Amino acid sequence: MTNEQIRFRLTQALASLDSLPAMPAIALKLMALDLSTDEGEVELLKLIGQDPQISARLIGLANSPAMSASRKISNVADAALLLGVTRVKAVSLGIAAMSNFTNIPSSLHFSPQDLWLHSLSIAIAMHTLSLSMPKQMQPQQDHVYLAGLLHDIGYMVIHHIDNASSNELHRQLRLQPRRPVTKIEMEVLGVSHCQIGAQLARQWNLPEEIVAVLGCHHAPCLDEISTHNPLARMVNLTEKLLPNFGVTEYCGTDISDQEWHALGIDPGKAEELRDTINELAIQAAQIADIF
Repeated sequence: MTNEQIRFRLTQALASLDSLPAMPAIALKLMALDLSTDEGEVELLKLIGQDPQISARLIGLANSPAMSASRKISNVADAALLLGVTRVKAVSLGIAAMSNFTNIPSSLHFSPQDLWLHSLSIAIAMHTLSLSMPKQMQPQQDHVYLAGLLHDIGYMVIHHIDNASSNELHRQLRLQPRRPVTKIEMEVLGVSHCQIGAQLARQWNLPEEIVAVLGCHHAPCLDEISTHNPLARMVNLTEKLLPNFGVTEYCGTDISDQEWHALGIDPGKAEELRDTINELAIQAAQIADIF
């Protein structure tokens, strides 16, 4: 099948919003929760407890070295105590949103489970990065995790809508490992995973800040929003720190001093942060079965 045929088929599928997956019911309930009340917190734990996948992955995250738990976390209530209910809601929402896709069969060149590992690692890396940022510049922790978990959900949507086109895209990404991902996408698909991810996020009524991150975490679009949306810069930077981790996606590896300064981080800490983030990503991969 030619690239022109692939682009036409995918464009036709995306022309209707009905082709995009609906937000899972539990995700809708999570978004509607008011955590300012005791009842809201109780309902949050109840909802999570009813979903084995969310519960297991949330407990797994709580036990990851990035969270520095002083003891083994074995239940949702303890995970919420460690992470805080706001962060738990965001993580659970991200897991629920991804759950529509993680059971889709893999193709020869793309595995939803590999993308889940990539997304989780980026979320953990963003959390680690945020701890080195000045307090006044740190984004909300719930947004950090939601942006990290969902930033590449566009790949999942492409795989969901057209498995063959998804397979061809990821074949080309592997064949051309040093070319920017968005250039390959436009040649093969005529649309990027960023555009599709943002389209889905709008349909799901996610916060506009998250929609912007999904749509603009790669250059050159990144430059348009990075000054007022540090989450986009954080995603871009952490993907450079974890090149091709989980999925093949060339974003570059060079990080300028200006990029570190834009997040309020001393470039002198760059190597230490790179080592820490790579170690945390390796540990996340080692317990991927839990996640």
